[in-house]
Amino acid sequence: MVSPDPVDARLLAMIAEMGRAAVHEVAARLGMDPREAASRLITLSGSGLPLLVGVECDPNGIRKALANSMAWGNYNGPPPIAQQQQQRPYPPPYQAPPSVPFPAQQQPAPPPQQTWGPPQTAGWVRGDQQPMFGGSKGAVGQRTGKIGTSLETEGLEGAHFSIQLIEVVDPADFLFTAAGYKLADGERAVVVHTELTNTGSIPFNSLPDMYLVLMARTGEPVTKAPVSLSSRPPHKIGVQPGETAGGHTVYVLPEDTSITAVRWSARPEIDLNTLVWTIDD
Repeated sequence: MVSPDPVDARLLAMIAEMGRAAVHEVAARLGMDPREAASRLITLSGSGLPLLVGVECDPNGIRKALANSMAWGNYNGPPPIAQQQQQRPYPPPYQAPPSVPFPAQQQPAPPPQQTWGPPQTAGWVRGDQQPMFGGSKGAVGQRTGKIGTSLETEGLEGAHFSIQLIEVVDPADFLFTAAGYKLADGERAVVVHTELTNTGSIPFNSLPDMYLVLMARTGEPVTKAPVSLSSRPPHKIGVQPGETAGGHTVYVLPEDTSITAVRWSARPEIDLNTLVWTIDD
């Protein structure tokens, strides 16, 4: 194990803060090329750190892409992807500079457990009830509302925007399994649909649902699952001034967990700009 350079140190600090995230999300938050971030993380993973770099996919989508690629059999010359690699080569694997062993007191600490206030008293709308649509605009400065309410807040870089919780599908097992995923015994899936409208003049440069969590009746947050559904497109990074962008966030949780609220924050911990949509009994 060698000491990381400053860029590696930033990567490790971000990973320690997030705990689990897709490589492109980490790269976006640090303003890095995702390929460089992936190369560095793979190198750091092989250096002895407790770090796992993985990949997930939509199995059905991959199978479809493979089936379409069978047409390459009659292609004269290398497959198109090879040409793309020749035009935009990936950077060589990152080699960490030799140095003294990483001091024990500087090793990345595990991500802190996230907790949020006392348990709420609202109940959860399960799948045997009608989803809640429609909406209303919250008062200026209002940080709490119900499903359908649009709440205003601001980001870490000064962007001003509103977020509307449009729909909660619970359970969403049928959507989850239709996308090719499998739930373990005793698990259920939940899908949350939100829209972010950039009402200011500064671009919103983050992933809108980076820290969008479900709040359990026990007060514990349920973080999003690292999957996306083709039938319910996920959020994309960045919303320009005047634009509105929507997306769906997927959660996998114990079947008997009761959810009382949906919470949005610009960072892992709550602050004055945190938004909360409660769900009534």
